[in-house]
Amino acid sequence: MSQEKKLNPMALSAEDAAKTLGIPREWVEEDLAAGAPTNADGTLNLVAYAAWINQQMAGGSDGEA
Repeated sequence: MSQEKKLNPMALSAEDAAKTLGIPREWVEEDLAAGAPTNADGTLNLVAYAAWINQQMAGGSDGEA
């Protein structure tokens, strides 16, 4: 019986996030360099990442000065 890798959408590596979203890993890495939120261990929470992308696309501010 093969072991399937279970993904946690609240803690994904950049590579797993890219695969899950069907986008190039480089895009995720560029977003991380641009300030996309990460967990303390450097993983991505897909909900927080999607919210960040939405905010960037809307040109909105995150309320920080």
